[in-house]
Amino acid sequence: MSWLEIAGVVTSFVAIWLTAKRQMLCWPINLVACALYFKLFLDVRLYSDMVLQALSAISIAYGWIVWARGKADDGTVIVQPLLRGPAAIALVAGAVGAVAIGWFTSHYTNAALPWIDATLTSFSLVAGYWAARRHAANWLAWIVIDTIYVGMFVFKGLMLTAGLYAAMIALAVLGYRHWTAPRSTV
Repeated sequence: MSWLEIAGVVTSFVAIWLTAKRQMLCWPINLVACALYFKLFLDVRLYSDMVLQALSAISIAYGWIVWARGKADDGTVIVQPLLRGPAAIALVAGAVGAVAIGWFTSHYTNAALPWIDATLTSFSLVAGYWAARRHAANWLAWIVIDTIYVGMFVFKGLMLTAGLYAAMIALAVLGYRHWTAPRSTV
């Protein structure tokens, strides 16, 4: 456990909690968390997850813009339904990305866990895109992804990060409940 991992855990937890609450402040805090985890994943040779942090920074900028434009009159971020067709396309793209990234990292890097890392990375991009587009289904995807991440981080000895991802499962449940709850008209 390093100071970098501790800072990443705290920052990420706050960012995900704010995302679950649909607070705009989640976006800049998510950017800081990405930078911290980029360096940590570089240090432990989880290269797909390192690249994920860089791509997530782009997704965060996109989500920040989409959320800013997708607010109700009271300032609440409006949740959008995820249609079956776009959902299926995104899941196929996630699978194709997993194979492509896994093949590349298994052949051209010394990645510690190239296939599982690639799969989690690719589907994290899908879930992140869904979050940016304000789809409640992003939380269901995160529950599955984060569950597998917990095991990977335990295996790599990143116990604090594994604990963060276990907490993020609970935050994903909270986020899903909050995003799917009927809005009060009072």
